[in-house]
Amino acid sequence: MTEFPILTDGDVYSQFDYDGVVDAVRDAIAERAAGTLEAPPRWTVPAGEGDLVFTAGAATGPTNAAGFRVYETHGTGDDHTELVAVFDAATGAFEGLLAGHAVGGLRTGGIGGVAIDALARPDADTLGILGTGFQARAQVGAACATRDFDDVAVYSPTAESRESFADTLEGEVESTVRAADDPEPVVREADALVCATNSEEPVFDPDWLEAGTHVTTIGPRFDDAHELPLEAVDRADAIVTDSLPQVDAYDRPYIASGADRDRMVELAAVLEDPDLGRQRADDLTLFCSVGLAGTEVVLGKRFLEQFV
Repeated sequence: MTEFPILTDGDVYSQFDYDGVVDAVRDAIAERAAGTLEAPPRWTVPAGEGDLVFTAGAATGPTNAAGFRVYETHGTGDDHTELVAVFDAATGAFEGLLAGHAVGGLRTGGIGGVAIDALARPDADTLGILGTGFQARAQVGAACATRDFDDVAVYSPTAESRESFADTLEGEVESTVRAADDPEPVVREADALVCATNSEEPVFDPDWLEAGTHVTTIGPRFDDAHELPLEAVDRADAIVTDSLPQVDAYDRPYIASGADRDRMVELAAVLEDPDLGRQRADDLTLFCSVGLAGTEVVLGKRFLEQFV
């Protein structure tokens, strides 16, 4: 009987670095731009008190990875089961399984890092982060792998959380990381701002945004529940997402609707044609991260290759 590798979060964290994560995700997005990444919207299967949620993708170009991710929504908090299955896209041969949260969170961070590299001003040197959870940590790590930020400022409502987050990140990135006791200076001073919260109400005043700022939102982003002020969407000179099909597949009105949805473009297109993103130093750019299917499979394959 053939044995296949099964990697845990411990395995992933023992070998990963953010440079490698960003490189893998960038390769997947490049395949999206080339038309060789099939990335349909996620779908759900009702299962008792929760759902099973599936994402699937196939990169048939140089990365040669196909597969799916599945996670359950039973219970509350972050203690959910998540699996990523990886196949050879050319032959269909099964290559291995990754069990845990690491791949999903790291690929979201990697997508955010690619977006900041593509959309933030070339001279951006201050990164602001609102939120201190697992996703926020991956966003900062990946952003600092793509840009040489001098300063990272973080805010969350709980002093202990933001201080602990800053202390942890100091050992993971080369930038100076500091905790702020007020969100306003974090937003005002940020050249690139990441919102990584669970808040269903805006976490900052849109008047705090300075011209030329790049903003990424990865938390709630619907008309009736959004961490980002809707005024920021209207003000944005460029609105970018990683997956337009996923945006259109939501069963709730999205924060970018009507004329704003019409001018939204995919990150893959911006990598191909930078003029679709930032055009001027004082542009306000917005990245709405929704999860490009297939990126977790490509990243999972990179981790599996390191254990061969």
